[in-house]
Amino acid sequence: MIYPTRRAIYLLLAGAPLALALGLIRPELWLVAPGWIAVVLACLLLDAVAGASPRHLALDARFPHQVGVGDPFDMTLSATGRAVPRRAEIAIAMDERIAPGGRLASDMTAVGGADALARTLSLSASRRGQALVEALWVRWAGPLGLVWKQRRFAIDRAIGVVPSLHAVTEEGSRLFQRNSWFGLRQQRLRGEGSEFEALAEYQPGMDRRAIDWNASARHVKLLAKEYRVERDNRVVLAIDGGRTMAEPVGGMPRVDRAVSAALLLAYVGLKLGDRISLFSFAAKPQALTPAYMHTQDFPALQRAASLIDYAHVESNFTLALTTLSAQLTRRSLIILFTEFTDATSADLMIRAAGRLVKKHRLLFVVIKDEEVESEERRRPESAADVTRSNVAAAMLRDRQLVIARLQRLGADVIEVPADAMGASAVEAYLGIKRAGSL
Repeated sequence: MIYPTRRAIYLLLAGAPLALALGLIRPELWLVAPGWIAVVLACLLLDAVAGASPRHLALDARFPHQVGVGDPFDMTLSATGRAVPRRAEIAIAMDERIAPGGRLASDMTAVGGADALARTLSLSASRRGQALVEALWVRWAGPLGLVWKQRRFAIDRAIGVVPSLHAVTEEGSRLFQRNSWFGLRQQRLRGEGSEFEALAEYQPGMDRRAIDWNASARHVKLLAKEYRVERDNRVVLAIDGGRTMAEPVGGMPRVDRAVSAALLLAYVGLKLGDRISLFSFAAKPQALTPAYMHTQDFPALQRAASLIDYAHVESNFTLALTTLSAQLTRRSLIILFTEFTDATSADLMIRAAGRLVKKHRLLFVVIKDEEVESEERRRPESAADVTRSNVAAAMLRDRQLVIARLQRLGADVIEVPADAMGASAVEAYLGIKRAGSL
């Protein structure tokens, strides 16, 4: 496609006042107007013929077929042809998960002499699902800058946006290294827990409360009790997929952050020999996976997590937690990723949690609302600022009230920053295991 640029239109319009003035002053010079138009059209034709032709351009677009939500990835574009321009503008039509508004504009520059144009775009997906890359338009101006030469390339390829494993591969390894699980596995499986294992000679660094004074007196040396950490525990990772969890925080929906944190927890739990299940719900329960206990089962949990959809309805905690309780035949640790804003809407959730916590260990994981906290702390400068600060303070009070009510019931609640959700949840899970209080 070839069409005039803004410069060409301005040149045509610039001749109109001159032709009008000459027509009024010297009517015999009326041929100046069509002559000007003919000159501009001739320049347009010359500009269209000169330089590279869009028909001789070939496009190569490379990008991964599958990416994790929130993970950066590169899209490499290269266009080759005869006498390509030094610079060209591009526009890409793609899914809103990758480009806000469904359109991305950039440019390409010449590489390798004058034989190719290239550009590498750094992108990331904001939501899970199938992100379709539809087409790419490339255009450049002719040597005189009077015409645009444009070509459309159909791409029609989808990028599968799945739960991010970045936290699992990097954060999981970091947590294991920080806690020295390779070296402490034997010590902690026998050194801490709830089931008595054996007596061992006390070593510096061991818990002094574990010293058996009677046995030490009999053997005339300090002996400490070693316990065996419980294994084969049932851990259910419950993810709320309702309306509040679909809202973004830090550029990513809360449910996607919860899914990534749940996968990190699943990886750590499988490594430690526990039985891991994934449960999701919104207006009604969506899925409950079998209890997996081997690391080779992790891909099955990942596939189940990728099916958790975005729902724009209120979550039914009563139905979800009642259904989950009916499916569990033994005491389990239930880690619930959810969000609550006020005491009134959370009342049904608290009641359902009160029934569940009588039989199971319940841990709530919620993301800190840093935007509301900063609004509450911000120094007001106008009446509107005072109003926003008061509303933010009321929301935070309601939130703390809900947390206090859950804690009085016996549930554990942790508020975590959005970027540290996975690591904080794992730390809480490991603390429960160390204490042997499951």
